[in-house]
Amino acid sequence: MKRYALESLKKWKNSANRKPLILYGARQVGKTWLMKEFGETNYKQVVYLNFDENPKLSEYFQKNLDTTRIIAALSQLYDTKINTEDTLIIFDEIQECQRAKDSLKYFTENAPGYYIIAAGSFLGVASGKFPVGKVDRLTIYPMSFYEFLEAIGREQLVETIKGRDRPLLETLSGLFLDLLRAYFYVGGMPAATAEYVKTQDLSEVRRIQNGILNDYKSDFSKHIKGTDIPKVRMLWDSIPVHLVREKKKFIYKDVKIGGRAGEFENAMDWLINTGLVYKVPRAQEAKIPLARSEEREVFKLFMLDVGLLCAKANIDMTAFYTADPKIFNNFNGALTEQYVCQELKASSENPLFYWGRDKGMAEVDFIMQYKNEIIPIEVKSAYNKRSQSLDVYIDLMKPKIAVKTSMRNFGYTGNLYSIPLYMIESLADIIG
Repeated sequence: MKRYALESLKKWKNSANRKPLILYGARQVGKTWLMKEFGETNYKQVVYLNFDENPKLSEYFQKNLDTTRIIAALSQLYDTKINTEDTLIIFDEIQECQRAKDSLKYFTENAPGYYIIAAGSFLGVASGKFPVGKVDRLTIYPMSFYEFLEAIGREQLVETIKGRDRPLLETLSGLFLDLLRAYFYVGGMPAATAEYVKTQDLSEVRRIQNGILNDYKSDFSKHIKGTDIPKVRMLWDSIPVHLVREKKKFIYKDVKIGGRAGEFENAMDWLINTGLVYKVPRAQEAKIPLARSEEREVFKLFMLDVGLLCAKANIDMTAFYTADPKIFNNFNGALTEQYVCQELKASSENPLFYWGRDKGMAEVDFIMQYKNEIIPIEVKSAYNKRSQSLDVYIDLMKPKIAVKTSMRNFGYTGNLYSIPLYMIESLADIIG
């Protein structure tokens, strides 16, 4: 499979100011595969350490953190010469060894020539500490729709989308609709996508997705204080309930009768920090910086992957394979909004917000800062033409660029862009 993050790793390798790189990302988004693939295709040799599979590796970091000694010891252990020219050193599941984390500071200061990439599940890494200013960071997300297309052998379609040939895109719109439906069900977790590529068996895809969800729940008890475990599980289980509503604002009282933010604060922060959920707060004003008008207690909560959302909500595969594309409208557009959220998260480093006010019905699904502009993004399921909330926003805020994404054809009128759902990953390229 092709992952676009490989290009980011190549840039890191060639950077003059390179530091040890930490890969962040929820469990099973493909970090280990990515590191090994990068090593095998860009270095003569890879030295791979997994602190979870082999706890004894921690002993090599206990005596002291002298980098010369560590490299010499690892060279003896792996019976190879570890050098700065052609060796990639991988510290996997690094959350299991705090001393290995600490060593990254000394590699930066005393031995910057070595190529070191470290990774671990957000479930563990987020709770640990890395030396401030001594490491580079890169977050890995589930596979995007473009990556999914390439994985199933549709590379040419990705080039077609990026080329933005309007007549050709209109001709292929039905095909894009079918492929987008498949992505909504399969999602971007690499194991689920690999199974789909191999067998086309959606029941097996769902089995893998349920396994991932069960693994996440099992991991809760490994990294959370006992009193917070049931709170995390309640929050996690409530996400589909909130997203299927017309107004997707997260309400603690729907998690537990009488529930309040203070009661769930630690559990909520933990879920967000692990990368398992995306918090999209409301901003009352569309001014730079958006964080200035963030309402911390008013937000929407999304899962990390649309396929996992389908599995968690137990949405049957038959909903995706009918002649009528109602899947984009069903569940109050929950799957469509989830999809757009994760595409924007994966393709942009800018934080997401949504816009709305208490005294009014208008609500724009997402707003984000791009360069020196605030871009409103209204999500419409299927071919819905009206966008009243976006009209209100445009009238009040006078944005230089506004975006509506749906299954309608690509085009623009003045400052309003119509971007098909299958093309939303290219948002930054489109608006320039």
